[in-house]
Amino acid sequence: MDIERDRARAGGILLASDFSPRSDRALDRALRIAGEWSAPLAILHVEEPPERQGKPADLIRDELRGELPPQASTAELVIRIGSLPTVLVAEATERHSALIVTAVARHNSIGDYILGTSVDYIVRKASVPVLVVRRRADRSYGTVIVATDFSDCSRRALAVAADFFPHAGLRVIHAYPGSGFRMSLEDRNEHNASEASARMAAFLEAAKLPAEAARRIETELHEGEISAAIERCRRVTGAELVVLGRSGRKELVQALIGSTAETILNTVHADILIVP
Repeated sequence: MDIERDRARAGGILLASDFSPRSDRALDRALRIAGEWSAPLAILHVEEPPERQGKPADLIRDELRGELPPQASTAELVIRIGSLPTVLVAEATERHSALIVTAVARHNSIGDYILGTSVDYIVRKASVPVLVVRRRADRSYGTVIVATDFSDCSRRALAVAADFFPHAGLRVIHAYPGSGFRMSLEDRNEHNASEASARMAAFLEAAKLPAEAARRIETELHEGEISAAIERCRRVTGAELVVLGRSGRKELVQALIGSTAETILNTVHADILIVP
């Protein structure tokens, strides 16, 4: 690992956890990535004021520490009072965290911060990538799908994927509108496979990835809607992670993030890394 990569990861990983069973998968994935990076892991637990009931922070910390598995014994446990989305973003900024990890919450459940407007707040306000975990962390990510609309933000998402997961295959995927889609003038310019292929080549060339990362890339072009194309690719490749940029062309962002996180979490059955 080079000096720049070490420096970038020095802030470590920040995991948001409510210590419910649904947080276990996020904890396992955060522990695995922290081990792969040789990076510190901090586990953030946020309580709203009524939940604390006068308990001192040290007592809460001791109770929660007892619920952690042995492999998390060296993780820092951070207790904060407030609203999870705002506290999480502020904590990551203060710590200069390299990555935020969080779990999928059941819709309308207590502590439901991952669906709805709160996830919008986290992914739009966080200055670092946000990993939303929904699958078991039985192994390291073997194949990573990177969605691209050829924007600068997509290029950054590809660079982050290559850097964060140096042993994973990278499947870079783009979907262009089919004949049944209403298209803008810009869309019509990429309405055929040859044009999309040329733009993909230019996109990869502009990314200027290291040779070892470039060798791990395979590309796919699909006619149709991007989230459906990603899910098809996921089923074929067995990929467990999808990476996308937070700010790209409007249709990509709306298809995968939209006004809530429900579209991406319900359509693509994989972990999601959103890169600012």
